[in-house]
Amino acid sequence: MEKILDLISHKMAQAFADAGYDASFGRVTVSNRPDLCEYQCNGALAAAKTYKCAPIKIANAVVEQLDASDYDLVEAVMPGFINLKVSGAFLQKYLEEMRGADSFGIDKLGAGKTIVVDYGGPNVAKPLHIGHLRSAIIGESLKRLYKFFGYNAIGDIHLGDWGLQMGLIIAELRERQPDLPYFDPDYTGEYPAEPPFTISELEEIYPTASAKKKEDASFAEKAHTATFELQQGRPGYRAIWKHILNISVADLKRNYDNLNVHFESWLGESDADPYIPAMIADMKQKNLLVESEGAWVMPVAEKSDKKEVPPCILVKSDGASIYATTDLATMVQRMQDFHPDKILYLTDKRQALHFEQVFRAARKAEIVTPETELEHVGFGTMNGTDGKPFKTRDGGVMRLEQLVKDMTDFVRTKVEENQIVAAEEVEATTKKIAMAALKYGDLSNQPTKDYIFDLDRFAAFEGNTGPYILYTIVRIKSILAKYGEWKHLPILAPVNDSQKDLMRAITKFAPTMENALKSSAPNLICAYIYELAGAVNKFYHETRILGEEDEGKKAGYIAAIGLAKDILETCIHLLGFEAPERM
Repeated sequence: MEKILDLISHKMAQAFADAGYDASFGRVTVSNRPDLCEYQCNGALAAAKTYKCAPIKIANAVVEQLDASDYDLVEAVMPGFINLKVSGAFLQKYLEEMRGADSFGIDKLGAGKTIVVDYGGPNVAKPLHIGHLRSAIIGESLKRLYKFFGYNAIGDIHLGDWGLQMGLIIAELRERQPDLPYFDPDYTGEYPAEPPFTISELEEIYPTASAKKKEDASFAEKAHTATFELQQGRPGYRAIWKHILNISVADLKRNYDNLNVHFESWLGESDADPYIPAMIADMKQKNLLVESEGAWVMPVAEKSDKKEVPPCILVKSDGASIYATTDLATMVQRMQDFHPDKILYLTDKRQALHFEQVFRAARKAEIVTPETELEHVGFGTMNGTDGKPFKTRDGGVMRLEQLVKDMTDFVRTKVEENQIVAAEEVEATTKKIAMAALKYGDLSNQPTKDYIFDLDRFAAFEGNTGPYILYTIVRIKSILAKYGEWKHLPILAPVNDSQKDLMRAITKFAPTMENALKSSAPNLICAYIYELAGAVNKFYHETRILGEEDEGKKAGYIAAIGLAKDILETCIHLLGFEAPERM
């Protein structure tokens, strides 16, 4: 379905052509003077240079060719601007078509295409902390947005499950419980089905081992040896590793489920490891690698670089691979398994150089096709009200589970104090409001920017917040429920300015979604629904909706807010939260 601005521009282009001028001058933009008009065309000013004619003369000639029924205002003003206000009939027709179209008229730009969205990136055996929040919710939102546009979107968590942390856990466990069969090289029986630790114990083992490594050189050596033997396939260590994976993944899924974040693929670094030897051999055969102080690196600098781009290290001097190696091997695997048209990565923006190196290496090594799009979205830091990275009261890194609990407890108190729902609905309602507060508070910021995490502001029921958006949806639901069956009511022309403003706000849905997709920016969706919610509430306060005596007018009002509700609910689904029935 054509976006409204494109439709108006095409009509203007035809008017230019009908007036004897080139149609390319007919581009229309949203007015920068909303007090004067809704849309404007400045093409006559540019055409005047081509046709050696006064721009106001061209503008007047073009205006005469426009269909007056499409506009409440169409005028040429000095020195040659064309000002427009679309008519209610034009809006009525457009919204009726929009309502009946699939996905409200969104073009399925991704039909037949596949994208892998790499987000999450947690390490097993370690609890999720607040540093994992932005990757999880921005990545989930972008994945949903790609699906909305028709892509086969695959969310890949990319677990950190193959590095030194595995060796550290094994070494520490061996010191604590040396008699376990996993450490007996001569053991040939079945290893225990149950792990020798709980998730809580595992989360204590790793930091203890990590701290010990820094102080005890012999322990550090044991950990490196355990890592090497694990990766070489030592049976007992592989059995421990599987225990670590099983209980860690179960805990991760529980935490991500609480965030309404879901991955289609649960692969990790270990899954990419088998691809590394052949990949490195191929790079050497193509003479892409050079030896540097015992390491193998790939030069990726280009003549056009304005700043230094160091070589991409692929094999360290001790023979070990690093993150870049694993990331490239993961690409090999993804190209083989999914044949993606695009791979999108969500990480801290401080990893921008790393991904620049990896992307260049992938193209030089022909791991991806020339047509495969590679994009890194680097996000900023979530800070406390002091402007510094968010910490617990004792200065530590807060667990993500605790952050969600704090937000939920905070919202529950407000829900109970204001008695906004019955006692039996408190928990379900609280969870939905808390999730909206948390996610909208984050996603309403441009991903690359740092932002201040503020419980009071994020959970407020007024202002640019998630709860305000939910309250608007619930208010509309209440009106619709009182009215009765509304789904098949016809869209009617607006009868007042606030209804027209609401209908015009609805028309911005498709271009906003396309801009959000193009820019990898869920914050644009947030800005849109805040504008739309504001238009709904302005219309509600200025118009007697259910009290309107004219049944025809009332039906038009109901149809308009019903469409707004459907649009708002679609948008919050893309952002990863949902509205309760009552608030």
